[in-house]
Amino acid sequence: MTQDIDERAKINTSRSVAAMIAIGVLNIITVPLLSKFGSHSAKTGYLTVAVIYGCIFTACHFFCFAKTKEAVITPEKEKISVKVQLKAVMQNRPYLLALVGQILFGFTLYGRNADILYYFTYVEGNASYYTTYSMCIIIPSIIGAACFQPVFRKLNNKGRTASLFALFTGISMLSMFFFNAKESPAIFYALSGLTQFFFSGFNTAIYAIIPDCVEYGEWKTGLRNDGFQYAFISLGNKIGMAVGTALLAGLLGKYGYIANQTQNATVLSIMKHAFTTIPGALWIVTAVVLFFYRLNKKRYNEIVEELKNGRKS
Repeated sequence: MTQDIDERAKINTSRSVAAMIAIGVLNIITVPLLSKFGSHSAKTGYLTVAVIYGCIFTACHFFCFAKTKEAVITPEKEKISVKVQLKAVMQNRPYLLALVGQILFGFTLYGRNADILYYFTYVEGNASYYTTYSMCIIIPSIIGAACFQPVFRKLNNKGRTASLFALFTGISMLSMFFFNAKESPAIFYALSGLTQFFFSGFNTAIYAIIPDCVEYGEWKTGLRNDGFQYAFISLGNKIGMAVGTALLAGLLGKYGYIANQTQNATVLSIMKHAFTTIPGALWIVTAVVLFFYRLNKKRYNEIVEELKNGRKS
């Protein structure tokens, strides 16, 4: 929609703030909806809620598509093979770092999200704690997303901004291992809010990186492939999601998880670590990876100026 790096930061911040509001609302209403529609069968409850959400999300995507206009017009060009596009992407170092960050992001986020209800149901012993948890993270989510832009203005590097948020997300999450909602609710929910604050800042930053990588790739290789890069980023995120959720399910099944029963010590340990230490450690790994992202604001503006003047390397 724009090549201006600051305008892109504003757009991503607005998108992320709106997303965090929606996620917060969904987190609060999901458990009550599951109880309402699954009073006779949990399977029916999950299926019904999934269908309702799917219909709403589909309508939102159609609306977004209908109302979005391309502001940066690029000349028509012949179809480019996947092989050529992959070769170009492999020369785009900022993009490769963002891709690794997205794979780690998908693995960590969705693996932990898949574990949340297990954690509150079996480790904490009360699924209703999840609703309290969800309410406690709504405001930090919105504030954290809004804080991306001022932090970026200070650092002038979206990758380093994402790295900083990822680092503190990891530290906060690791700290949660030592507390629980039953015995120390104030500290537990405070750390939950802090974790979500930093995560939301990261979530905004990681998606703000991608369009800048498109410009860098065009400058580096002469090939502009926006759609391919976005699709590949999405694929990386989904690969991380698939591996993270499948690994959790595999471990729980291997060590004796039985639904709606008292779980053994090993299963409870897996659930607790999957909620705290494992994603916490992976967030710190993500921070290290993105620390090496060096496409700062000054260099980006130079690249855009060269592209406008037709001087591509």
